[in-house]
Amino acid sequence: MKKEVARLDAWMEYVAPSDTLRKRFGHKPEKWSEFQKKYRRELAKKRGLVEELKKMAKEHGTVTLLFGAKDEEHNEAVVLANALNAK
Repeated sequence: MKKEVARLDAWMEYVAPSDTLRKRFGHKPEKWSEFQKKYRRELAKKRGLVEELKKMAKEHGTVTLLFGAKDEEHNEAVVLANALNAK
């Protein structure tokens, strides 16, 4: 789905994992643990963006995270959702 068709309120591409990390992961489940750790480190450096997403979720009740992977259990949205739900 193209983002123009999705009717998005916000497109926060900078909260996504770096190209280097994403390519290294390659959506291979055996690299999932390493990917999670490294993406969480990247998110820690993007704390302002994560806080902005948390604020949006609080204001609107829902934030929908889109991802392009076929694997629904091993993708950046899972890691980001966990970061958003963390206290």
